[in-house]
Amino acid sequence: MMTRTASALLVCLTVISAARADDWPQWRGPNRDDVSKEKGLLKTWPKDGPKLLWTYKDAGAGYSGMAVVGNRVYTLFADDKNEYILALDVEKGTKVWATDIGPRLSQGMGDGPRSTPTVDGDFIYALSGKGELACVKAKDGEKVWHVSLPSDLGGKMMSGWGYSESPLVDGDKVLCTPGGEKGVLAALDKKKGTVLWRSKGKITVKETEKNWSDGAGYSSIMPLTIKGVKQYVQMTGAGVAGVRADDGELLWWYEHAARTAAVPTPILHDNEVYITSGYLSGCALIKVSGEGKSFKAEKVYDNQNMVNHHGGVLQVGDYLYGYTGGNERGLHAWICQDLKSGDMKWSEEKKLGKGSVTFADDRLYMYSEDSGTVALVEANPKEWKEHGRFTVPEKSKKHRPFWAHPTVANGKLYVRDQDLIFCYDIKDSK
Repeated sequence: MMTRTASALLVCLTVISAARADDWPQWRGPNRDDVSKEKGLLKTWPKDGPKLLWTYKDAGAGYSGMAVVGNRVYTLFADDKNEYILALDVEKGTKVWATDIGPRLSQGMGDGPRSTPTVDGDFIYALSGKGELACVKAKDGEKVWHVSLPSDLGGKMMSGWGYSESPLVDGDKVLCTPGGEKGVLAALDKKKGTVLWRSKGKITVKETEKNWSDGAGYSSIMPLTIKGVKQYVQMTGAGVAGVRADDGELLWWYEHAARTAAVPTPILHDNEVYITSGYLSGCALIKVSGEGKSFKAEKVYDNQNMVNHHGGVLQVGDYLYGYTGGNERGLHAWICQDLKSGDMKWSEEKKLGKGSVTFADDRLYMYSEDSGTVALVEANPKEWKEHGRFTVPEKSKKHRPFWAHPTVANGKLYVRDQDLIFCYDIKDSK
């Protein structure tokens, strides 16, 4: 008969085995910055790339990325009618469960969901392309609650490509961006889905003061603490703002028009906020200072060196890496940018097309949206230095551009093309 001590130890070990140090529980990883602390990965790939472990071929339509916790991969997909949260077995690449979270988004640039699920303990939080936010149980997908951003929260978008942000779970709150007159940001009780607060405050745009009521963009919220004041940072079409975590009160605002679509997630560094967006909007570094209820945002620089559409930008050390897609000088290239000065350190136009990027163990994983090629490149501020590449072995019959971002978790690399999800072994076995 098992003793009480042994039983408790077994429970403890079970909990530990369910979550690993190198999990990727949400959009852009543990800290939402696309930077993994994982070590022991291959620094150079074989000629044909790393070993393909499995391919899942029934992931439907959509551009959702992967969240990986323990022995599960979570993503979103759409069939002909609805959108779903999908759970796969990490080792086998087989379906464990799927839960319907709302009707399918049909859109000219590709149907289905755009966001990545967020895993928080025993629960998953996910947002559909039509703005249906759901909480389900991680073990079996049982639905706990559901809120419609457009219908229940009166939300609106800045343009028509579907809700794309990935929800932020912080403490007892789930943060999302409905957009609109009732409050651009919303904090919900993560257990019940009830509204705790909506953001409020006034901004000045083109010298005119107005209520902050922007339509939701496509960017995801980031948490920031300055002088003990917790706040949430979000970019919309008119600029970037920080609101107080306790009640949603606007603390600061910086005007920076994101033409057409505000997509990339802001990068936070100490008390500075870096933003970028496409369509000649460019990039900016903003210094945020203050305390209590009094904060201000000041420009450090604002230039056209990084004009990132939706592949994302990440920071390694004092440098930024991403794809600039058509700045005022007509440059289309992967670049390295000095975070502090905004200067471009290098650019590479020919070796890999436009795409998305993530980082782990001193390497950038760059995923071309045109060819499905993944390149392994040093995070080197002096030059492009490549250590291998491969192209996914097949394209989906539903193929669109390769817009789902790559994920690195527990020695595996995950990339997607609509209904195809590929899992590669990138662990260094030496």
